[in-house]
Amino acid sequence: MQKLIGSILILMVTLSILQPASIKAEEKSAPDLVDSAKSAILLEKNSGMMLYEKDAHQELPPASMTKVMTLLLIMEALEKENISLEEKVRISEHAASMGGSQIFLEAGEEMTVQDLLKGIAVASGNDASVAMAERIAGSEKEFVNQMNKKAQDLGLKNTHFENPTGLPAKGHYSTAHDMAVMARELLLHDEVTEYTSIYDDYLRKGKDNEFWLVTTNKLIKSYPGMDGLKTGYTSEAKYCLTASAKRDDMHMIAVVMGAETPKDRNSDITSLLDYGFGQYEGVKLYDKKDTLKTMKLTRGQPENIKLSPEKDVVILKKKSEKEQAYDTKIKMVEQKELPLSRGDHMGWVIVEKDGKEVAKVRLETKEKVEKASFINLWERSWRNLTSFQRF
Repeated sequence: MQKLIGSILILMVTLSILQPASIKAEEKSAPDLVDSAKSAILLEKNSGMMLYEKDAHQELPPASMTKVMTLLLIMEALEKENISLEEKVRISEHAASMGGSQIFLEAGEEMTVQDLLKGIAVASGNDASVAMAERIAGSEKEFVNQMNKKAQDLGLKNTHFENPTGLPAKGHYSTAHDMAVMARELLLHDEVTEYTSIYDDYLRKGKDNEFWLVTTNKLIKSYPGMDGLKTGYTSEAKYCLTASAKRDDMHMIAVVMGAETPKDRNSDITSLLDYGFGQYEGVKLYDKKDTLKTMKLTRGQPENIKLSPEKDVVILKKKSEKEQAYDTKIKMVEQKELPLSRGDHMGWVIVEKDGKEVAKVRLETKEKVEKASFINLWERSWRNLTSFQRF
């Protein structure tokens, strides 16, 4: 395989922007922001900064917030083209037998991935979750293995799943912190909010068994910028919510677990989000579509490739803070092999303040790169030769 020389390149750029001081949640005590929930956290998605927490590492039953991970694996399967939105999934007896919240699938029925996705994101359908689990992994058990593997990959040490639904099960637990990390990963798939932001919709529209979907997250309609993500309730878990809301260059993720009533849950979430949007603002350094570096691959086709950040590079700051400077480094990984796929990791965009890292985002290829053919290489050699002769 052709090796690409990956010499370390560091590009220092001094940016005159406002300083985000070290993010702490000390300005308000836990009772001031969260009155009812046992556990809570507020995280800004783009910067990854934690703005507030209350017992965020306490292991608790997540109920249907479990489906944040279920949705994440579905979105990854779509991205890898292992499934398609138009594909019809045949519903098994096992999937149709699920209790709790459901969209009343019948054994033998066929429904598209897109409609099953709506059934999970909007109505929290347990039957739809198991149907998709079986389609992606072959069985619910294997899908759960994939859920736990993904949790490990994300570094979540206080999460373990026993099913893709959140139905009560021994050994099924997570934390507010871990749910926020899962939510952040899910939101990297921008298209997921096309489903999680739906207030109501229909399945099997125009048929005798037409089904009206209404979101379990009522804040979708009442809270400005709300675009998801997932509610949860069991008698043990109480009322839970992983919520996300977007305004300008900030995308807040708030999680509460163990609230006593739906009203308490929504009040705590609103308090967290209001605090985040009221006290902080985001400064976007780079858009995920920006080309931050062009790399020449002498044996690649194309020969020159553009590298962009995996996501927007955003710094978070308190609104009251003064203007200061940052250093941005672009650091390439040592080597890669041809061919390259779209989204391959090529390096890092690192933002520092006073020598301390405050943001780090992957630098990726935005196109496929194949090995250059003999004809490609001959044409380049000839072009270079004629250019030299003209000079």
